[in-house]
Amino acid sequence: MRAMLLDAPGAPLRLAQIPVPRPGSGEVVVKVEACGVCRTDLHVVDGELPDPKLPLVPGHEIVGRVAALGEGVTGFTLGARVGIPWLGHTCAECRYCRAGRENLCEQALFTGYTRDGGYAEFALADARYCFPVAESYGAAEAAPLLCAGLIGYRSLRMAGEGRLLGIYGFGAAAHIVAQVAAHEGWRLFAFVKPGDEAAKEFALSLGAEWAGGSDEAPPELLDAAIIYAPAGPLVPAALRAVAHGGRVVCAGIHMSDIPSFPYDLLWHERSVHSVANLTRADGEEFLALAPKVPVVTTVETLPLEEANEALARLREGRLTGAAVLVMDTG
Repeated sequence: MRAMLLDAPGAPLRLAQIPVPRPGSGEVVVKVEACGVCRTDLHVVDGELPDPKLPLVPGHEIVGRVAALGEGVTGFTLGARVGIPWLGHTCAECRYCRAGRENLCEQALFTGYTRDGGYAEFALADARYCFPVAESYGAAEAAPLLCAGLIGYRSLRMAGEGRLLGIYGFGAAAHIVAQVAAHEGWRLFAFVKPGDEAAKEFALSLGAEWAGGSDEAPPELLDAAIIYAPAGPLVPAALRAVAHGGRVVCAGIHMSDIPSFPYDLLWHERSVHSVANLTRADGEEFLALAPKVPVVTTVETLPLEEANEALARLREGRLTGAAVLVMDTG
């Protein structure tokens, strides 16, 4: 099968022919139809996340069809449509797993990071960590739901019960969570890279009532803010934008250093939270909710062999919505 391989952090991906994986006990092989290109993929490829499996097939927003079933797999049949997310395996025994917090498992494996992912024609996955995907979505349109959507959903749940929500960084995750937040009655305020008029218009088209630069103050103090851009200086900026008791949620797996800031920004019971991975419960809840909203994803598709171009466009901010690699499914 064809796959895009990372041989070393910082190196471009190379197109290679590798064997189609065979399922072990509890595993499925999925014929990949589409795989989203996520900012986490950038962090892996650029070496900002340590110790990836090498050589590595990146990608963790995978949509496809079950092509082979390992021994003991239940709940899926050949040809079933599934999604493979970032969280690929947990130990089920540690203090976090036993408490229903498997996203914090210290023995977890991650798709496209510590196990091979979906920048390939076939992907191998632990069946317990795969999700059914609604047939109402096209494969490319569904792919961003598997991480941008799931992390967006978890970050929105962490934002609490307020009604004024700021979103910093209006890319793949933000354009999905904005639709869910509007559906749930939040008033939305979008913060984009200063001078990015296209991003402002995109945010306003998705229900934001105000859009401005990340260096601007919103017209009203917010109840919560979610930061999707991996820029540490946005943390004190967001703290300035939230009211007393407000929450700032950092939704990325990697962020540049947060500069020092006066305690006064944190006082009055403001708080800063990080989001780590996802749980299977997050996936089940969000993927059931998305078609009801309905969440409509904005995607730009590229063929598998243009994965490096997709990553470059994401790195340089030259995307509207999400980039998705599509496979020849003939």
